[in-house]
Amino acid sequence: MKSYDVIVIGAGSVGLPTAFFLGEAGLKVLVVDELASPGQGQNKSAIGGVRATHSDPAKIQVCQLSLEVFGTWQEIYGDDIHFQRGGYSFPAYSEKDEANLKELLTIQKRYGLNIDYLDKNGILEILPGLNPNELRGGTYSPEDANVSPLLVAGAFYKQGMRVGVQFAFGEKVIGIKANGQISVEVVTTRGTYSAGKVLNAAGAFAKEVGKLMGLDLPVDPDCHEGGVTEPVRRFFKPLVVDMREFPGSKNFYFYQEAAGHIVFCLTPEPIIPGYSRNSTSSFLPQAARRLINLFPRLRNIRVRRTWRGLYPMTPDGVPIVDKVGDTPTLYVAAGFCGQGLMLGPGIGKNIVSLMTTGKPLIPEEIFASFSLYRDFTRPAEVLK
Repeated sequence: MKSYDVIVIGAGSVGLPTAFFLGEAGLKVLVVDELASPGQGQNKSAIGGVRATHSDPAKIQVCQLSLEVFGTWQEIYGDDIHFQRGGYSFPAYSEKDEANLKELLTIQKRYGLNIDYLDKNGILEILPGLNPNELRGGTYSPEDANVSPLLVAGAFYKQGMRVGVQFAFGEKVIGIKANGQISVEVVTTRGTYSAGKVLNAAGAFAKEVGKLMGLDLPVDPDCHEGGVTEPVRRFFKPLVVDMREFPGSKNFYFYQEAAGHIVFCLTPEPIIPGYSRNSTSSFLPQAARRLINLFPRLRNIRVRRTWRGLYPMTPDGVPIVDKVGDTPTLYVAAGFCGQGLMLGPGIGKNIVSLMTTGKPLIPEEIFASFSLYRDFTRPAEVLK
């Protein structure tokens, strides 16, 4: 039986950076994933946005760490991950949205975010071509960014192997057995491994893996679709989030990535629970109407493809990142609600600290927002 310091279950947006940082800290790490290669779960369905502009303090601080990692990655490790610091903008088209955005500025500025509310002319200066009808203004956070999810997964995988992380692909975990407070055996379809600690970072399948740990994780996926257009000359920088509700959808968001393609996604209403990854015939007409409503000049752009991914949701919209009970061997990083890419590096750094020192990097009272044992009936985060 091969033994490791840590076994990470899941080679995705959270598992890959966590494994890399663990390996970089000198630990012997194995990553197990039932798919054939890294980032083949929900990572490749992500659209690439990375923002610290949240309403939950824990998410704010974790994503500040993520932005630091992404922003310095090419300089430190040499991999081009298509990092662009284009910012995020939340336009307000109603009094309610304007009031909510202004109210959130207090907590966002308290945690050091560079964000301001701009009037109508200020938003139109940043987003020329945005529909001005009924526009009241909006927030703009210039230090938020975007990356290529595929390049990010490849970079963490490559650098993980460089620091000695081992990978077992094509192996489904079918058993987890804790040996007291000392070690854990992980049984897969191909063999059995032993480790001092095991991390459940299985994304949309974290609930299934949780059952093997003796947990009933409140993590259930629902389905979201995205799309990408042909490339055009770059004409705007921020990732735009439209918070209005339209028939069949809630918020809608899009941005122009490094090569000029416009990537877009929307939140369906009502939600579509389950694990289906099949694209639908209803998504593109809905998304096209919303895109043209916001940016009329895009009416003649051609869409190259659409896809569907899963959002592993918790009841309150906040992830679970915690040690299981009093045992020093079992850990969970799950329920990232479609934000695994942006939270992944910051979460990884905190997990390394949690495993090696017993404390996260960010203040414990803030990190407690991620507790497995919290009250999940609290109000969901405003800026999901």
